[in-house]
Amino acid sequence: MNKTIKISMVMLMGFLAVTSCGKKETAPAESTEVNETSTEGEAAPVTSTEENVLVIEGNDQMQFNVNELKAVAGKPIKLTLKHVGQIAKEVMGHNLVILQEGTDQAAFAVKANDAKATDYIPESEKASIIAHTKLLGGGEEDTIEFTIDKKGSYPFVCSFPGHVALMKGVLIVE
Repeated sequence: MNKTIKISMVMLMGFLAVTSCGKKETAPAESTEVNETSTEGEAAPVTSTEENVLVIEGNDQMQFNVNELKAVAGKPIKLTLKHVGQIAKEVMGHNLVILQEGTDQAAFAVKANDAKATDYIPESEKASIIAHTKLLGGGEEDTIEFTIDKKGSYPFVCSFPGHVALMKGVLIVE
């Protein structure tokens, strides 16, 4: 490798280390899980005419493209998370975790930081999770299906270390 490429790679790695809050690699995702106590909703910024078909994107700048999703209670929700960036999940992984109403997001995030082996989905917090996608790297996507029967506002976050500060929102079920 020539000197210019080596220097560029070192600079990129430094940038990635800073933007990922200095956290270490994540383990590969195994499967998408949905809590059996889940409920349902309807669509938000989506081009589909079907009810409760939701699409959200995460990028290499630690941002979701929307911070509010809407769904209809009692009907299945089909939610797709697209990682539109290019950075690998070990450095800039994204997932979308839908939490029960009233869940302390900061406390959840602290526990998620220590759950590398389960792609930052803490086993101790299963009761707080309605549904979640796989941990994704740049160019990947995952679709989950679940139902929420109770109307309300359900917070969602990316549980990759450090991301919850910027990557969060609410699923409004009407």
